[in-house]
Amino acid sequence: METILPVLLGADLNCYNVARAFHEQYGVVSYAFGRYAISATKYSRIVRFTAVPDLDTEETMLRVLRGFAAAHPQEKKILFGCTDDYAAMIIRNQTALPEYLCPCPAPRFLDTVSRKAEFYEVCARYGIPYPKTVVLTGAESADALTEARLGFPYPIIVKPSSSVEYWKHPFDGMKKVYVADTAEDAARIISEIYGAGYGERMILQERIPGGDEHMRVLTAFSDKNGRVRAMCLGHTMLEEHTPKGLGNHAAIVTEPVSRLPFADKIRAMLEDLGYTGFSNFDIKYTGEGDEFRVFEINLRQGRSNYYVTAAGLNIARLAAEVFEDGGTDCTLCEKEHFWRLVPKSVAYTYTEDKALIARAKELERAGESSCSVLYKPDLRFNLLRRICVGEMLRRQKGKFKQYYPVRPE
Repeated sequence: METILPVLLGADLNCYNVARAFHEQYGVVSYAFGRYAISATKYSRIVRFTAVPDLDTEETMLRVLRGFAAAHPQEKKILFGCTDDYAAMIIRNQTALPEYLCPCPAPRFLDTVSRKAEFYEVCARYGIPYPKTVVLTGAESADALTEARLGFPYPIIVKPSSSVEYWKHPFDGMKKVYVADTAEDAARIISEIYGAGYGERMILQERIPGGDEHMRVLTAFSDKNGRVRAMCLGHTMLEEHTPKGLGNHAAIVTEPVSRLPFADKIRAMLEDLGYTGFSNFDIKYTGEGDEFRVFEINLRQGRSNYYVTAAGLNIARLAAEVFEDGGTDCTLCEKEHFWRLVPKSVAYTYTEDKALIARAKELERAGESSCSVLYKPDLRFNLLRRICVGEMLRRQKGKFKQYYPVRPE
């Protein structure tokens, strides 16, 4: 096998999770580029990071990647975007980067399923359930946002249809997702987002009851021929609750894919659309029977993607070997594994589903548990990395103490 060289855009946990997968599978160091260093990859021996302040411009990104390719002509260079913005830039410019293998979808998906409004239209065609939704194209008065007009009661969820576009227009109090308790709240939130410069559609959605433990995350991998080759389902124990991190996974227990009733419909949708590369779905259990609702698709591996690798589907191997192998088999992960970003004490203290805690502890005793940043080959004889990781985990305790909405008994 030719020498594999992972090239990652970003420096966050997503970046570290991908780099760890490549190091575990092939023993290689990943090269990462980002606007600034982040503690998730700082002082790491498995990530060689270079700061490029204006990397978020396509001209700079292409210059950096072409220069890197020219300096490494013999290696098999595999390119990953580790944020929505970087992933979108790679998707748009993949044909301009023939030196790289890009396990990502075609550019047309940026204008379709990556936007939540369009994604729900596709879901409707394939019988994939999603929450009751109203789509807005501009600011509205409170009178237009009453329960009678929307068709579902308050409190409701308010969020931008295009996450990529939304984060380009920062403002004070910016959140990943908003909860509006009244029509007046909804009108104010929408006005503030549009006032900051956001120009895409807005989503108003019924709020599905239940806490973090009702959430699920599904990761799928499709090869270059559009065949789904792997799927892995995670049952969320705990999410982050900081304003900009709301919804990011903090702890997950993997479950058999068969527990998601419409997994086969998602597979059919991806294959019919000719999707390629990684896709990541946010899903929530309604609390009734086996009813779930899908929220969105991300056109990349999720931030918490190490849960997939730890459950036996190494994402580096999928990209390096499966993407171009011409096979037709599809691996549905059946293995249960307890993954976390936070200290165990945080996961066990703040997870409200006691049965899920008990299962996580069973998996831990059985040796089926992992923490993304506690990677022994990166910590051994690496004092600065050990200090950095220790501080990251310590700060998680403070974040949950400050932001978790209800203190568990």
